[in-house]
Amino acid sequence: MYLRPVHAEHAISTLRAFIRANPLGVFTTAIDAPPFPFLQSSHIPWVLDVPEDAEEEHLGTLRGHMARANPQVKAMIAELTSQSSGAGASPRTLSRDVLVLFTAPEHHYVTPKFYTETKPVTGKVVPTWNYAAVQVYGRATVHYAANGETDAFLSRSLRDLSHLSETEIMGFERPWSVDDAPESFVRLLKKAIVGVEVEIRDMGGKWKMSQELCEGDREGVVAGFKAMGSERGKSIAETVQERGELAARQKSTMG
Repeated sequence: MYLRPVHAEHAISTLRAFIRANPLGVFTTAIDAPPFPFLQSSHIPWVLDVPEDAEEEHLGTLRGHMARANPQVKAMIAELTSQSSGAGASPRTLSRDVLVLFTAPEHHYVTPKFYTETKPVTGKVVPTWNYAAVQVYGRATVHYAANGETDAFLSRSLRDLSHLSETEIMGFERPWSVDDAPESFVRLLKKAIVGVEVEIRDMGGKWKMSQELCEGDREGVVAGFKAMGSERGKSIAETVQERGELAARQKSTMG
């Protein structure tokens, strides 16, 4: 992901909060395992683990699960089992780094008509797209063997993901729990999935929200999105305003 300085976000606490608020990430692998494609991606909801006593710069670990029937999973297992004669052993770590991309739900086309300062004077304006995203690089360990270690990993991950989604995403005071489902049913479903754990090695964020514009054009963008009268327009307008003010503060500090 191209991180232009004016759009880049490096604060670890901000990136962590973004992932937890938008846990559905696109998981991408690059694996030589014919007949499967070299590059494969899957949408996976993740739990971000950061120890309570961790330093501010600690990046953390992502935990998730995938269907065994997924061709991406089959490619991962094919690579991992080829690394050792103990074909049934698990977990194992992929040789190449993986990428996980998280994207905010609020993104939108930006029309040049919003650039109320520059367009009337020079006409030198073009459309663009505003969005926010966080990318994560790391090493993926796959829990795929039918053993107690895999079962324990999946049980913990499913409980934690359900609790996160029910409380933080849905806001329920009385959340649904994995324990609400019949144990035999859950046990059967766990046989159809594998666990994935990504040790984060690098993380960066991009808030492309009109920070590079002059103040007049940026105000035009804010007004334009507010005038749409939609929740998405309102949310983007607020983010454009917040990020514009942040960029201004950073510029004044540096100058």
